[in-house]
Amino acid sequence: MHKDIVVSNLTKKYGSLIAVNNISFSIENGKIFGILGPNGAGKTTAVEMMESLRKPDNGTVEIKDIDIISYPDKVKEIIGVQLQSTSLYGKIKVREAIELFGSYYKKSIPVDEIINIVSLNEKKDSYYATLSGGQKQRLALALAIVNDPQIIFLDEPTTGLDPQARRNVWDIIENLKNKAKTIILTTHYMEEAERLCDEIAIMDMGEIIAMGSPKELISNSRLESSIEFECTGNDYDKINNGLNFLGKIIKLENNRCAIYCKDNAYALKKLTDFTDSNEISIKNINTRSATLEDVFISLTGKSLRE
Repeated sequence: MHKDIVVSNLTKKYGSLIAVNNISFSIENGKIFGILGPNGAGKTTAVEMMESLRKPDNGTVEIKDIDIISYPDKVKEIIGVQLQSTSLYGKIKVREAIELFGSYYKKSIPVDEIINIVSLNEKKDSYYATLSGGQKQRLALALAIVNDPQIIFLDEPTTGLDPQARRNVWDIIENLKNKAKTIILTTHYMEEAERLCDEIAIMDMGEIIAMGSPKELISNSRLESSIEFECTGNDYDKINNGLNFLGKIIKLENNRCAIYCKDNAYALKKLTDFTDSNEISIKNINTRSATLEDVFISLTGKSLRE
């Protein structure tokens, strides 16, 4: 299948800080490609270089066989971008905003068609300031696709939305994929990544540390299960020092810890034996099969929202 996007050895430095360190990947036509990483991982910088908003220090990006550095204006006609936050004049109406953004391009989708795509028919004559958070995000999506782009960049498109509003945006994104759009998505929601993405790149400290489909990432991690429990900070250090042979032991939020292991039953027995013999109190123990979030934490040592 044709590669819509080819990223080769992409690098960006800010003084001594290497924000993006020599990353390479490609994205097939009609796929949703997720870029995940904790805060400061370099994902937004990488995406902004792909959008030609930042100039790389090294490396290349080709979108639909177009070199974005040599032909940025040509690329901008075929991509759509939704940034992390969109601010519009409060007294502009939904229809007016879409008409305005459509006028920036050589071609654009009819306004009523876009309004229907993002389900804002009842709000088309409403002022931007009166829209709910979910409606503003759907309008931001409308502005990102007003030029009928072949490639769509969505940078954390559902941050701050309630669960229902988030699922409404997911439906729109899935419908865009069904129209053979290629979508690059960054997100802080693991459920969002698992539902939407065909392939995921996990970034940390400017580098891609794992890549594959959600199922492949879980399978390749060899994390068959995890054990979660609560303990104090001092006891965590004792458990980590005494049981690190079981697998990676991570401190989570609210005094919770997790052991990522291959043999759940064996690890649970070792945990209870160790805590009993060392008079360590643990509570609220539960076990479960490995998830994409487990893979992420085991690779980065952090939760996605850190």
